[in-house]
Amino acid sequence: MERLRHFLFVRHRHNWLLLIRFGLVGASGVLVNLISVVLLKRAGPHFDAVAIDLPLTDFNVRWYHVYSMIAFLIANLWNFQLNRLWTFRSAKHSGWWREFGPFLAVGLVAQLIGLGILTLLMHPGSMFSLPSDLLDNSTGFRTKYYWAQLITIGFTVPISFVLNKLWTFSAVRRGSHVSFEAEVAAEVAEEAGAARDQERIEPEPAGGARERVRG
Repeated sequence: MERLRHFLFVRHRHNWLLLIRFGLVGASGVLVNLISVVLLKRAGPHFDAVAIDLPLTDFNVRWYHVYSMIAFLIANLWNFQLNRLWTFRSAKHSGWWREFGPFLAVGLVAQLIGLGILTLLMHPGSMFSLPSDLLDNSTGFRTKYYWAQLITIGFTVPISFVLNKLWTFSAVRRGSHVSFEAEVAAEVAEEAGAARDQERIEPEPAGGARERVRG
């Protein structure tokens, strides 16, 4: 048990730190996503109306698919920038476009999976459809689409984390990302340097200066 605890929480504590950071960024991205969905729903056509008929099939694209995709693109850009600067700290190791391409590709894979989940939750003929008697769209809190979108995000975030850590941020994959210990040491050194600079800037008391001149 002690060996397992050491393996999980000591040897891999840097991965836990990354996961916590990624989760915090993801939480902010969820908020951005949901705000985008609410604004799009209020400004556009009814979310359950048909947006595009797929020719030669009985299927169609509904407006909630469109809103979900737009909200994804907004939240994806938000998450990428925060993950690049804070979670993985890879901004100094790789170019913006070089990382955004894979990040967007990973997001699109997760989003396509999410659209499938969203459809299963929204379609009245699906066995996974959310209950319409409880979520009757009478208020924002009881809007079926909002809950379906939130559940979908819950499924796609873990997929995004794994794929982004393994592929997107190449600095992490190559091992050039600073370790947990290096981050702590850098922060301590930075604080110590700031304290020394502050000591140089602070004026010396007049009495002390006179005593040094007399000496």
